[in-house]
Amino acid sequence: MFLHQRQSQIGCIPGDNLDASARCTVCHQGRQSTPSVNRSVAGLAADGVHSKLRFINVHYAVAAATLLGTEVRGAYEYAGKAYHGRFKHPAAFNSCTECHDPHSTRVKANTCSACHQAKALRAIRESATDYDGDGDVREGIAGEITTMHVSLAAAILRYARDVAGSPIAYAPGTHPYFFTDNNGNGVADKGEVRRANAYRRWTPRLVKAAYNYQFIAKDRGAYSHNPLYALQILYDSLEDLSAKVPAGLSKMKRPN
Repeated sequence: MFLHQRQSQIGCIPGDNLDASARCTVCHQGRQSTPSVNRSVAGLAADGVHSKLRFINVHYAVAAATLLGTEVRGAYEYAGKAYHGRFKHPAAFNSCTECHDPHSTRVKANTCSACHQAKALRAIRESATDYDGDGDVREGIAGEITTMHVSLAAAILRYARDVAGSPIAYAPGTHPYFFTDNNGNGVADKGEVRRANAYRRWTPRLVKAAYNYQFIAKDRGAYSHNPLYALQILYDSLEDLSAKVPAGLSKMKRPN
């Protein structure tokens, strides 16, 4: 579905401002958004299990949605919160093909050293803020995102077991990704990863958190595409779940 055809789904699409990234964005924008999640849970009690609910999968190619942030609302954005818009690098590093080979999508890592002195891409960090609360301000911003992502996984498991009433497990390579954890070990075991065992005890609160978990899982480059947006949606997902279960937020910080 082409970018200009999706305005009703995503909202305001800044199609006139994509420049050299427009062609890449067609396939890397994802297929769901805040409005589609809101439509699925409209009028339903936040923590009630509703038989009509299913996991909403954003798709596996969402880098452009991450990059554009709240301009397209590709992640689930919680009401009343402000989110970062398009993430901008300096000129000559501000389009998809300036950072990626257009055919292989391989990152042109050697060009990053002009501004970043880190030995590896995932070690790049521009902020001294300890967002994930682990006390390490030397790790790359990718590490901050990973810690929050892991914390979100743990909170999702806790919520599914204690509030939705059935353990859940995530299988990153198999649709529909979330399955009933029949033995409660927190892992999607081989016998559990089958469509007939897809997780069915969805609540609106769990749908939103799982959607954002998947959003980050499917953009391995979120730390460079729009790191503060990624941290915002992870923090807000944890904060929302913390209304019902412990989510480890006490030392974390939300980017402004």
